[in-house]
Amino acid sequence: MKYKLIYTLFILTVAFLIGNSFIIENPYFKISSKDVKLKIPKGFPKPLYSFKKNKLKADIFILGRKLFYDNILSKDNSVNCGTCHQRIAAFAHIDHKLSHGIYAKIGTRNVPALQNLIWKDAYMWDGGVNNLEVQPINPITSPIEMDETLENVITKIKRDTTYVKLFKKAYKDTLINSERILKSLAQFTGLMISANSRYDKFMRKQDTFSIAEKNGLALFRAKCESCHKEPLFTDNSYRNNGIKLDSSLNDFGRGKLTEIEKDYRTFKVPGLRNIERTYPYMHDGRFKTLKEVIAHYSNAASHDQGSDSLIKKIGVLNTQEKKELHAFLLTLTDLEFLLDRRFADPNGLQY
Repeated sequence: MKYKLIYTLFILTVAFLIGNSFIIENPYFKISSKDVKLKIPKGFPKPLYSFKKNKLKADIFILGRKLFYDNILSKDNSVNCGTCHQRIAAFAHIDHKLSHGIYAKIGTRNVPALQNLIWKDAYMWDGGVNNLEVQPINPITSPIEMDETLENVITKIKRDTTYVKLFKKAYKDTLINSERILKSLAQFTGLMISANSRYDKFMRKQDTFSIAEKNGLALFRAKCESCHKEPLFTDNSYRNNGIKLDSSLNDFGRGKLTEIEKDYRTFKVPGLRNIERTYPYMHDGRFKTLKEVIAHYSNAASHDQGSDSLIKKIGVLNTQEKKELHAFLLTLTDLEFLLDRRFADPNGLQY
């Protein structure tokens, strides 16, 4: 009798759900043309990557999303782009100071966040890649990340009937090559646009700031905006931010790439949007918290001798100023972006 009652309740529940058109499903497979329309946020500059030669299309975006989360891009099929670029962290990596690749190999730099990429003139901490479409080649072929070749990736994809169908749907034929792989990934990552934080709403007069947040914004503009320019919170430059050299890494930044003296120990100024979620901080992930980062910039005595002149001008911040600056930085968290279902892993059930 007990089990009969449970069964009856189950049937009634299902009937109720069906009757009310309540269907449990994964909505991420319903990407439409509206979902991939490029919308430039008010106040943002003209993008440096325009999609003119990579026309946005829902089926191409869907292909790029599948590739982003597919271990097929790595040599031993153990890691994917999303392994390091985690959605919950604005596509940075909150688990480790440094990137982790196949065979449990540890990289040499902290994983940068993926957001507002179409406004960047170069990628990687040293600016070693200057095109969004080319950028994935670096991690795919890196011996300490995915350790694969584009040729092998193409071969594996051609053997996968699901991919054959996806490519045909996206491009209207079965041609699978590196250009299409990279363009589809660029559509997926290029639309990762963060522009609806409390800061943005405040600027649009749709939200209010506390006194501490207002003071923090004023302090930020006086002390930090020379490098972290609004609304992207970066000027795309390369600077020595004053941290001491980690002798275990000996990372000379952009200088190793250009071999120009002024570039040694300089790294690309990161955007600060969603900074609350993109810990650990700095190119080597040495700081775990925002408070540590603020304390670093406020302590000129601890800065490296070669630090940028703008860093030196920040000066000492008192306890109250540090709290207010911290309060403002938290307003840059964009929950709409962090929870955007378009960018979720399509391989698992999402809510």
